[in-house]
Amino acid sequence: MKVIADFCIVPLSVGVSVSKYVAECEKILTAAGLNIKLHSFGTDIEGEWDAVFDAIRTCHERVHEMGVPRITSTLRFGTRTDREQTMQDKLDSVKTKLGG
Repeated sequence: MKVIADFCIVPLSVGVSVSKYVAECEKILTAAGLNIKLHSFGTDIEGEWDAVFDAIRTCHERVHEMGVPRITSTLRFGTRTDREQTMQDKLDSVKTKLGG
C-alpha cells in the first residue's frame, strides 16, 4: 500500500541546532529510494508502507547511534484506496483551485 507521510524528528538534549541529525535522516530516506521533500519543519515522504516506516525506524536508530539519548517525532500520514495519488498530485490540485 502506498502512503504519504509528513515526518518530523526532534533529537532532545543536543542544543538548539538539529540540522546534522535531520541531514542524516535525509540520507537514510534517500537511500531507501523514497520520494521525499524536505521542508522547514519536517519531510514529506512518499512510498510503499513498509519502506516508509522501515526508513523512519532506521532514522530513529541512527540518531540514537549518533549519541542522542531521547528523540520525539511527529508523524502524519494518509493512504487512499480509491485511486493512486502522489504528493505532487495533491499540490497540483490546490494550485489549480487557486487559479495557478
